[in-house]
Amino acid sequence: MNAKRRLSILGSTGSIGQQALEVVRRHRERFEIVGLSAASDATTLREQAEEFRPKYVALENGDPSTLDGLDAERITGPGAAARLAETPADTALNGIVGFAGLAATVNAVEAGTTVALANKESLVTGGEWVTKLAARRGKPIIPVDSEHSAIFQCLEGRREGEVAEILLTASGGPFFGLEERELRGVRPEAALKHPTWRMGSKITIDSATLMNKGLEVIEAHHLFGVPYDDVKVVVHRQSVVHGGVTLKDGSALLHAALPDMRLPIALGILYPERVEVDAKPVPFDAATWTFEEPRGDVFRCLPLAVEAGRLGGAYPVALNAANEVAVQAFLDHRIEFLAIPEVVEEVLESVPEASPGAMYSMEAITDADRRARDGAERAVRGKAR
Repeated sequence: MNAKRRLSILGSTGSIGQQALEVVRRHRERFEIVGLSAASDATTLREQAEEFRPKYVALENGDPSTLDGLDAERITGPGAAARLAETPADTALNGIVGFAGLAATVNAVEAGTTVALANKESLVTGGEWVTKLAARRGKPIIPVDSEHSAIFQCLEGRREGEVAEILLTASGGPFFGLEERELRGVRPEAALKHPTWRMGSKITIDSATLMNKGLEVIEAHHLFGVPYDDVKVVVHRQSVVHGGVTLKDGSALLHAALPDMRLPIALGILYPERVEVDAKPVPFDAATWTFEEPRGDVFRCLPLAVEAGRLGGAYPVALNAANEVAVQAFLDHRIEFLAIPEVVEEVLESVPEASPGAMYSMEAITDADRRARDGAERAVRGKAR
């Protein structure tokens, strides 16, 4: 039997983290849980620690006394997850939401740990830096986003020069097909009703605006080293084909599975091995798959994100920061749904011309992020309902 995989789960109380622990429960003999981290849900973190008995528990915010009595070393306060990422492990699953996940990714890579990456913001904001760090350490970054996992699997065994284009599919979210006038007055409750996926609130709103797909285009550019012109986004409402590649001979390879995040999570934390996760097979006897062009005129976050990625430097950092602020403002009923891309565009237009230089340190990236958040807050106040 193979040795147990030493695994840390960063963001263990969130959607990705909880589904990862479902995989671990099914294959307890394959894992040693090194560490678990949470942003503020100390109660769930304690329950998880009592079940999986990690060596470390990390809590960013919340009452650390909730963790009293655990047979684990406690890491608490701001930056706790990033400090946990420095501890020895074979694999660290980064399921942290948002920009907060970048420091943990960097620390895990620098510690020589293989990163199973579900935090796309790590590559959106620090893509060149993070991928070069990983290459220097000789440790792979294994994508856990369903789309990038699909592409990753389709690329395995391909020789350099064979691939013409990468295919990135989008569900389109709950509003695809609606006109701009129909999106006026949309409330968070409606935007959070994703048609196919069970996800956290931030990523669900990003799916509704198509910003999620824009961030994934930037992520794909860095993960797979492909030009932006070679990343094709298509809307696939059934969410069965998660991604693929078009080869230069004209053929295409597609990855299909019913929506179930346990599949890419399991591959990410056990790569290159595959294990059964009780996923239902694709019903080819009754399959109807459709593919459509994204509607960038209505869902403007996608073209804004691609343009920010092309510009590089501080632009993707500003894009991500502005979007995080705008999405939270929408969830808090402070701005309208259609104001999200307006806030993002306003912030991107204010990025200093001297900013396209590479972001190669936490200090540079954090400074660009802070400036963009300040600008986004001003934009939100100007658009408040």
